[in-house]
Amino acid sequence: MDWIQVSVTTVSGAADALSALLMDAGAKGTQILDRQDVPVADDGSGFGELYGEDLFENLPELVTVKAWFASDEEVQSARQAVARLGQMADFDAGQLLFSTASVQEEDWAENWKRYYKPLRVGRRLVIRPVWEHYEQQPGDLVIAMDPGMAFGTGAHETTRLCMQMIEKHYKEGPALDIGTGSGILAIALAKLGCPSVTAVDIDPVAVTSAGQNIARNGLEHIITVAQGDLAQGLSGPFDFICANILADVMISLSASIRSLLSDSGCFLASGIIKDREEDVLTAFSQAGFVLTDRLSEGEWVALLFRSAHA
Repeated sequence: MDWIQVSVTTVSGAADALSALLMDAGAKGTQILDRQDVPVADDGSGFGELYGEDLFENLPELVTVKAWFASDEEVQSARQAVARLGQMADFDAGQLLFSTASVQEEDWAENWKRYYKPLRVGRRLVIRPVWEHYEQQPGDLVIAMDPGMAFGTGAHETTRLCMQMIEKHYKEGPALDIGTGSGILAIALAKLGCPSVTAVDIDPVAVTSAGQNIARNGLEHIITVAQGDLAQGLSGPFDFICANILADVMISLSASIRSLLSDSGCFLASGIIKDREEDVLTAFSQAGFVLTDRLSEGEWVALLFRSAHA
């Protein structure tokens, strides 16, 4: 069906109230577009590095609340409610410029799947979305994936870097995947012959998604997935540990990884933007690690460490 999209300009302090007002008028959903909500690289949160300047620039200069209505009557009700909000002398709601547009409904949950196709990573690993056919070649290690709401499709540079590093450096022994997301790295380890993988994530949605993907690949007997906060409560030793997470979180892990890693084990760190690479290298050097390999793609790097005493 067609929907009527309403856009109303406002200010940051009034955006939530405006959103609630539009919902009360019959909106089926709202979206707040505010440049102040976009983290910047140097704000100290660690999340700014995930967002490029393009996202900030593509947002409207004025804070805007969008809402979607099914009928002209609802839109008229919303217009009147917004007008009353603008007349409140003790409440600064900004300009409240009101505009409408017709939009066609799309199944967003399914639509993105058109762009997620089988992908070869490294020499042997192939990521196959469960809804796509793939003609397997001799030697291929095919990973069937449906990431759902969890991170890890193979489309992001950091995931591909991890998979290439795992294929290159994993040799033997038990492994640990910290922040497993969709479970894709744990599955890659198992496909490459790892006899035992522990996969943890703090997000229960990710734990569910990873568990489903592990089952799709018939690897429940090899991979154990559980909800957990980084390395807390875990006991090693592991011969291979990987973590595809933010640089600041990686730095906080540097002091605790050594106790989980076997003397000859490897720690693979990814999710690191190039601007933060030196910070991560410094932290792991101070924790007694040496860098043994590095891969980069775009603005991202993956770093492989071993104990300096190995």
